[in-house]
Formats: sequence, structure tokens, C-alpha cells
Amino acid sequence: MIGISEIEAAAGRIAGHVVRTPTVDSPGLSTLLGAPVTAKLELLQRTGSFKARGATAKLLSLGEAERAAGVVAVSGGNHGIALAVMAAALDVKATVVMPRSAPARAVEIAEAAGASVRLADDMDGAFALMTRLQQEGLTLVHPFDDPEVIAGQGTVGLEFAADAGELTDVLVSIGGGGLIAGVAAALRARRPGVRVWGVETEGAQAMSEALAAGGPLPVALSSIVSTLSAPSVSQLTYDHVSALVTEVLVVPDRDAVQGSLDLADHAKVWAEPAAGCLLPAARQVLERVGEGARLGLVVCGGNATTGDVFAWSRRFGLR
Repeated sequence: MIGISEIEAAAGRIAGHVVRTPTVDSPGLSTLLGAPVTAKLELLQRTGSFKARGATAKLLSLGEAERAAGVVAVSGGNHGIALAVMAAALDVKATVVMPRSAPARAVEIAEAAGASVRLADDMDGAFALMTRLQQEGLTLVHPFDDPEVIAGQGTVGLEFAADAGELTDVLVSIGGGGLIAGVAAALRARRPGVRVWGVETEGAQAMSEALAAGGPLPVALSSIVSTLSAPSVSQLTYDHVSALVTEVLVVPDRDAVQGSLDLADHAKVWAEPAAGCLLPAARQVLERVGEGARLGLVVCGGNATTGDVFAWSRRFGLR
């Protein structure tokens, strides 16, 4: 299990490389949801998502031989962007493997940063190609199954705990589980009374299915939200979530896209559906916990284009 000392050490390493993102009360979301809401705006992070934290923490932990070999990662978008940009900043050659469903903008940004981008037919194929490239000698920077990466993502929770007012419940999106594992570990240490809730979209339910089965297992992927679409969680992230998280909630893709539109309208931020899913889940939390809730939302990323969101909105008949 990742502890607060590992997260504090990661915070010290990555300081100066990443942004201490704003933690703000949101009057608009508070009115929309009917309860006080504080948002941690990780979409304003370098590379547009929290992923820069874990990627930087891992890159800075590598020895000379590992750096010289070059690094490889698999990504539905944001981890690949983060690794490409941060590896370039630290003078490390990077290869990023993405499924063809990854946002075109993510591929463009990774290539513009100097990374070699390899495309696979789907996420399962992307993970398989990543494994082959690792076996050929590249140094793996896993998107979530790595203590250094989880400690880096945990710095989000460290900052949230320090900067937010009183909170009762914090909601965190889940793909492979690296963000929620780190955030939950930090909050358990700093604010032990706060409940942490995970959020997935239908068709990207690797953690909720793992919890139902008693451990990680492969899952079928069908969500439009590629940045949450891990083919399975890891034992490491599963252990953290099963021990530290109150419950994992699942929302439809349609509601996640509506959440992105609501974040734009009411919070004045442009977030991807991986963050938009927090709003429908927040309504479920409020139904569960009743009066007195004070919500914290980790707005994890903003790397969906206006074209992406408008296309999804038309697909689901949203206005």
C-alpha cells in the first residue's frame, strides 16, 4: 500500500515540474447539485490532466540505464500526452501506444512532443504491444500499475486536503485506478473522516467488476470514454480501492457527456467526459448520504475537443 510518506516524497520530486492546480469553491455547481461543491481543477494541469504528475514522478525515479533505453507507455489519451511531453522536457525518448479509438488530438500532441506513437486496433491490443516493446528493452511507464505513478497521482489528494475547506465526500474518476488509489491514500492520512467515491462509465467498469469478483479480471470495453477504458485494473490499485474507497458508482456515457456540458455551463470549465461523469455520480452520493454533505470533485482532465463533445452530444440527443 502506498503511504503518505511516499506521496510526500513524490510531491517533493515533481515540484517545479508540474502545476499546483487551483482548488476552488463552485457556486454554480453548488446551486446545480443543491450542496456545497469544491473542485480540484486538474484539467488546468500541465498537459491538461493529472497524468503529468505520475509520469513525472516515474521519469525522475529512473536510473541512467533505464532513461537511456527509452520509455514506453500505453494510453487512451491523457497518459500518452503526459509521458510524451514530460519525457521530452526531461530529455528521455518516449514511445506511446494508443488504441485507434484514442482522440486524434491526443495522437497529434504526443507526436508533436517528439514521441513515437504506435496505434493498435483496440485497448487490449495496445496493452499487448506495450508488453512486447517492454520485452524488447524499453522501460515501462505503466499508467497505473506502479507505486511511483500512484504516489505521483496521490499528490492531487495531498493538495486537495491542504487547500479545501470542510468536505464530507470526494468523488474521483476511475480508469485503471491509479488516481483514486493515490488520492484515497492521501485523504485517508490527512482527512480520515472523508468518504472517497469512485466513478466509472458503463462499458469501462474494470474496478467495479473487480470488486464484485473479489479481484482484478479482464473486462469488455464499450464506453466512448477512452481515457477511462482500462482492460483490467491491477492488484495494486484494486487493493487500495477495496481498502480505502466507500463505493464505486457507474454512470452511462450519455450522462457523462451531459456532465461535461453542465461543467461548462455551471462551473465555467471545459472538462472531458472522464470528469463529466462526476456530476451524475454526485447526485447518487447526495441521495445516499442525505443532508449535510459537502462535496469535493477531482476534475481530472480537459483534453476533449469541442468537436468531440459536440459529436457525442448529437449522438446522445443532448442539447
